[in-house]
Amino acid sequence: MSKVKYRKEKDTMGIVNVPADKYWGAQTQRSADNFKIGGHRMPVEIIRAFAILKKAAAITNAELKVLDPKKAKLIGQVCDEILEGKLDDQFPLVVWQTGSGTQSNMNLNEVIANRGHVVQGGKLMDEQKYLHPNDDVNKSQSSNDTFPTAMHIAAYKAVVEVTLPGIQKLRDTLNEKAKQYKNVVKIGRTHFMDATPLTLGQELSGYVSQLDHCMVAIKNTLKHLSELALGGTAVGTGLNTPKGYDVLVAKHIVKLSGHPFVPLPWPWHR
Repeated sequence: MSKVKYRKEKDTMGIVNVPADKYWGAQTQRSADNFKIGGHRMPVEIIRAFAILKKAAAITNAELKVLDPKKAKLIGQVCDEILEGKLDDQFPLVVWQTGSGTQSNMNLNEVIANRGHVVQGGKLMDEQKYLHPNDDVNKSQSSNDTFPTAMHIAAYKAVVEVTLPGIQKLRDTLNEKAKQYKNVVKIGRTHFMDATPLTLGQELSGYVSQLDHCMVAIKNTLKHLSELALGGTAVGTGLNTPKGYDVLVAKHIVKLSGHPFVPLPWPWHR
C-alpha cells in the first residue's frame, strides 16, 4: 500500500500538510481536519453555483480593470471544468463549518487558483503560483456575499429547472385523469366515514387545483430568490468593490446561468 504524499501549504495561521495531488489549500484542509462530523458533503448544486459566480466575478473584475484579463480567462476556464463535473473530488468539505460558509468559499478559491496554476504550466509544489486564491479568485468578494449568492443561484435553478416542471407534469397528468374519470361515480369520505357521492374526476380535480395554487405560491418566491447579495462584500456596504460591480456581475450571472438574477437593492443605489 503506497504512502500518501503531502505538500506544505501556508496561510496566516501557519503551515498545513495537504495531500500532494489535491488542488485545495491550507484553509480547506483545516476545515476537513477540524470538522470531522456528520458526513453530509456540501451539495454539488452549491459547488456549481459557486463556479458560476466565480467566473462572473472574474469577468466583471477584468472589465472594470481590477484583474488581469489573462487571469480572468484562466479562472473562467477552471470554473467551466467545475461546471462539467471534472473536479468534483476536489470539494471534500461537509456542511458543518463556520457560519458564513467561509471554508467552502475558500475551497473554491484554492481549487480554482491551484488548478489554474497547473493549467498555466506550473506545478502544485511551486511556492509561487500564477493565481492567488484571495487576491485574484476572491477579488471583490467575501464569504458573506458569495455563499448567500450561491444558495440563491442553486435554489432558483432547482426550483425552475426541476421542481416546477415536475409539479406541472404531475398536475397535467392528474388533470387528464380527472377528465378521463369524470363519469365514474364513487362515494365520498369525511371523518373516516362514507359521505355523499361524487365522481372520481371531481375528486382528482381537487388535487389539480391544489397543485395550481402550490405553483403560484412557489413562483411568487422567485422574485425575492432572484436577488443576489454579490457585491455587498462583508457587511453589505460594497467595500473593496469597483463602482458598478454588483450590477455588472449580476448581468454576467444571468448570461452564465440563463436565469433572470438581479443585484440586491443595496442602500447605496438609492
